[in-house]
Amino acid sequence: MRLSKTTNYAIRILLDCAVAAPNLVKVAEISDRRDITLQNTFKIVHLLSRAGFIKATRGRHGGVQLARPAADIRIGDVVRAMELLNLEIEREDAGQSAAQGQLAALDQLFDNALDAFISVLDEHTLEQMIKVQRKEKPANARRTKAVAAGSDMSRRSSPAAADRR
Repeated sequence: MRLSKTTNYAIRILLDCAVAAPNLVKVAEISDRRDITLQNTFKIVHLLSRAGFIKATRGRHGGVQLARPAADIRIGDVVRAMELLNLEIEREDAGQSAAQGQLAALDQLFDNALDAFISVLDEHTLEQMIKVQRKEKPANARRTKAVAAGSDMSRRSSPAAADRR
């Protein structure tokens, strides 16, 4: 199963808001941090707001924030909301035809598979993802420092080694 980029970005935007909670986050800052175009970020923020995951405050000192605690937001709910919104938009664009009626059984099969996939995601919350993300950062930071220190040591020892020759 492969999720759309919109759903992937939506989860990342929610993570950004959850880390900043309870403060407001500027949409432009999210766009820069997550390397998503500003237009796409605004579109996804609108979808997340419409689905009830975030609330937006307009104005110069405005921004977005989670509409409820991160512990109450299940990843499966986010995926379900974003994928269903995309699916509804695609179906509206396709229009109604006789061929679609014949594909109803296939659509049902895919809907059941998507439900099974999302039920696994329902076991995880946004808060759990933040905790995992925070645990990974210090380990990466230590590794980066160790690598940097090792490269500094090799640079320092190189001139000394050259002097010994």
